[in-house]
Amino acid sequence: MDKLEQFLTRAEALLGRLEAVLPPAAPNIDWSAGIAFRWRTRQGRGYLQPVPAISTITLDDLQNIERQKSLIERNTRQFVRNQPANNVLLTGARGTGKSSLIKACLNAFSSEGLRLIEVDKDDLHDLGDIVDLISARPERFIVFCDDLSFEDGESGYKALKVALDGSIAAQSDNVLIYATSNRRHLLPEYMSDNETYKHTADGEIHPGEVVEEKISLSERFGLWVSFYPFKQDDYLSIVGHWLRHFGCDDAGVEAARGDALVWALERGSRSGRVAWQFARDWSGRRTPA
Repeated sequence: MDKLEQFLTRAEALLGRLEAVLPPAAPNIDWSAGIAFRWRTRQGRGYLQPVPAISTITLDDLQNIERQKSLIERNTRQFVRNQPANNVLLTGARGTGKSSLIKACLNAFSSEGLRLIEVDKDDLHDLGDIVDLISARPERFIVFCDDLSFEDGESGYKALKVALDGSIAAQSDNVLIYATSNRRHLLPEYMSDNETYKHTADGEIHPGEVVEEKISLSERFGLWVSFYPFKQDDYLSIVGHWLRHFGCDDAGVEAARGDALVWALERGSRSGRVAWQFARDWSGRRTPA
């Protein structure tokens, strides 16, 4: 083997080792593969992964949140029709339909070009790359961050602030951010935060820098929508809706009331999620084998 062959053999071996270390090329995006996508990362490189099967929930399936449903549906309709619309923060009690409402809007408006991209909190620092990837597309995209909250010092917090309203670049016209959270201000709040409030001579109270910082992210969402725990009658009406969805008649719905209340009591919650879980259990136990 002459020197040239030795050199080529060593170079080929070196390239093979480098290819094993370097991140793979991002796969081409098949925009026709679905109406929802997830942002994934592999070896430090992000890419969009189509979601082949999504929830079939509809707006009519969501009960006793009429005001919240109206606000989100109207904002989403404005967005898909190229009218001014806001980024949205949905906050409040668990299991009351925050995430389901966003999925239902996707199903309602996908025929008009609405698409959804789900992004985990740990990947929020990639928001700029995601927006660059879709800004020239004809579709309208909701970037969806579910169950969002931050601890002090997390990098995604700053990235989200910049994406919402802090970059020198203009916001892309075909992208909105919808986020759900159990925290209204997305960051933990402590008793010590109250010590930063300032009292002026005329009696006015002004929040200090710590409080201002915690409020600043939420303020960047143009639309805040709050969700509240359901009353007993609301919970039972949701149970009835899902029982009928699974094929129960009115007599069956009435017979399930007592068990539905016990089910909620054992779980310490009368949420829509608990109602859905009870209806699945009740209907499943009564379905002939």
